[in-house]
Order: sequence, then C-alpha cells, then structure tokens
Amino acid sequence: MIEPQQAIADLLDHAELKKLFAALDGRGEEIRIVGGAVRNALLGAPVADMDVAATATPEAVQARAQAAGIRVLPTGIAHGTLTLLIDGVHFEVTSLREDVETDGRRATVKFGRDFEADALRRDFTINALSVDARGKLHDYVGGLDDLAARRVRFIGEPQQRIEEDFLRILRFFRFSAAYGAGPLDSAGLKACIRARAGLGFLSRERVGAEMLKLLIAAKAPFVVQVMAQAGLLAFLRVAPWPERLRNMAEAMPAANKPDSLLALAALALHHEGDAERLAEALRLSNAQQRRLRLMAQCAAPWRGATTAPEIEALRQASFLFRPQAARDALALVQAEKRRAPDQAAAFAAADNFLRDNLPPQPPFSGGDLLARGVLQGSALGGALKRLQALWIRAGFPQDPQIVAQLIDEASQID
Repeated sequence: MIEPQQAIADLLDHAELKKLFAALDGRGEEIRIVGGAVRNALLGAPVADMDVAATATPEAVQARAQAAGIRVLPTGIAHGTLTLLIDGVHFEVTSLREDVETDGRRATVKFGRDFEADALRRDFTINALSVDARGKLHDYVGGLDDLAARRVRFIGEPQQRIEEDFLRILRFFRFSAAYGAGPLDSAGLKACIRARAGLGFLSRERVGAEMLKLLIAAKAPFVVQVMAQAGLLAFLRVAPWPERLRNMAEAMPAANKPDSLLALAALALHHEGDAERLAEALRLSNAQQRRLRLMAQCAAPWRGATTAPEIEALRQASFLFRPQAARDALALVQAEKRRAPDQAAAFAAADNFLRDNLPPQPPFSGGDLLARGVLQGSALGGALKRLQALWIRAGFPQDPQIVAQLIDEASQID
C-alpha cells in the first residue's frame, strides 16, 4: 500500500474529475469518490472505474450536470445511478441510499444524505472508503487498517451482510483472492458456509460472472481450494479439481494474460459433457461453451500423458480442433500433475509449436472427387471424410503425386 495522502492526490489529479466536482459538489450538496477507485488507488493498482456517491437525488444530479454541459446517461436511474460522460471519461454517480427491505437478491432502498450510513450498508471494509473534494479520506469501518493488512472483512455482522445479498458469498472469496493475504477471515468464512444455500437464490448469470472474475485473481488457487473443502462449489454441477487449477497457475508464464475460461476448465472440465453442464450452471455464452467442448475433445486422447504430445499429434490436433483448442487442451493435460523441469520444458516447446505454426491446409477439395466420378450428396461427403482421414494418416502430405494417390483411393466405391 502506498502513502495515503500521495495516493489520494494522484487520484484527484484528473481534469475530468475536477469538472465533476465543480458541477456537483457544493451549494448544499456533496459528492465523494467511493469504493474500488479509492481502494485501488491506495494499493497502487490501476483504477478502471470511478464510482461517485452524491447527497443529491438523481434528478438534482442530472439537473446540475446538464447545466454544466455534462452529458448524462440514465443507465440505472431506477436504482439512483446516472452515468456522466466528461471528455470521454465515464463516472457512475449514485445517490446515497439506505436499505428499507431486502430478500437476499434485491433491496428496496430510499435515498439519504448520510455518507456513514451509506458506508455501513456496503459489503467489505476495504470497499467502504471514500474521498471528498478536499482530499480527505473518510473511513468509518476500519477499512484503511484492513487494506494495509490485506484483510478482507465484512462490515458489521457477516451473516447480516450476506443475507442482504447472497452474491456476497462469492464476492467474499473473489476479493480475498484479489486483495487478501494469509488465511481467509474466519468469521466471514464461517458465515459463508452457513449461508451457502443462499447461492441457489441467485441468477446463474450473476454467479457465472462472479466466478469467472474470481478464477483470474492472484490467489484463486488457494481460495478455490478452501471453497471446495467447504462444499461451496456444488453450484458448478461438476466435481472440482482444485489441484489442477493450482498446477496450471504455477506453470503459466507470468506474462500470459489471465484467461478465466481456461481457469474454469482447469477447475471443472473433465469430459466433453462437462462443457454443457458448466454452461448451464453459469449461463455461459454459446462461444464459451463451444470453446470448452473443443478443448475437452482435443484433450481426451492426451489425458494422463507423462510427457508432451509429439509434433504429429500436435499438428493433427491443430488441424482438427484449431490451434486455440489444441493449446487449451495442452495446458489442461500439463496441469494434471506437477511436472518435472524437463517435462515442463517439453510442454512449453509444444505450446510454442502450436502458437507459431498454422494448421495444415488440405491440398484438395470436393471438386477433385467429383472429377473422379464421385456423385454429389452423401457419397461426396463420405468420400471427403475418407480422404481427410487418409491425408491425416499419411502425415499431411503436400506433394501433388501423393495427394493424387490419396484422392484416387478415397474415390473408390465399395
């Protein structure tokens, strides 16, 4: 964590933010930067989104912003949130709120003017920090100390916070994986275990989005292991394999971009059928389900391998499933167990081959078969399949004479 005053000064040193304060702060109203932007600034981490809390109602915020020439997008006005666009920068401005009633998924709220009350309704202490226009850091719940200790802790009574929104169970583990150090907060963990049935009240879209974020956090392997031991991964509908996720994290080069879907596959993809189960459990897109299915199909003949596949096997996989699926499958097989340095080097070389070499391109088409008397329709389709199988078995030859012989063989009618 960097020195707080310097972090705050850097956070406030943006022309667009100064315009926002000039438009909305003062004349009986106050706005503050809240939540993740303050947390990340104090950690020296990138600030991707700038969330702002306001004492003014949404209507008053809109009126002031428009008077200052700021574009207003009513993205979440029903929940008191407006998006303000200033010189290409988006700010989410939410009027202060207090919960009136909640059922664990949705809360009935009323607008308020008390920043402390707004902080107390948030989830974790490290997310309840706020900074005002003068650069003063406001901390009502000990968030600064928890941030320095890299401790993720619920505000107040963990059980109550969770019952307000059961998604906080997954958020507890995600934030612990992203910002925590050492063991998970014991009170929070116990509350999550007691309330785990509440995950069934959540939409699968929300669960899926949260889980994919969790899986690319720095301490995901450790946290997921805890979740598996506590029975908190049953919603996946597939038996978890935390050790494979850990092995993959250890084997992946630091320069690799985090890949949440590959991490999910490492955790829970055993067979092709699991792709559909995971897609249903987490409401994955068709493209995501297809990627899982292809990597499972490609990995099937390699499972349990003691060393990396040979070049010809890699070339065949690249041709049949495309390079991305082949690289995914290779990563899954490598992560089945911790590899000795020589094995790890062999897998790295195999991945480099798939990365650097395009799949073989067939030097034939259906027209070649038609020219040899094969009829259109099912006969042509069957001959093409035979020809492709022959070409693969021959090692993907490009020599015209050899290819002609294969075409002749595939054209023969039984």
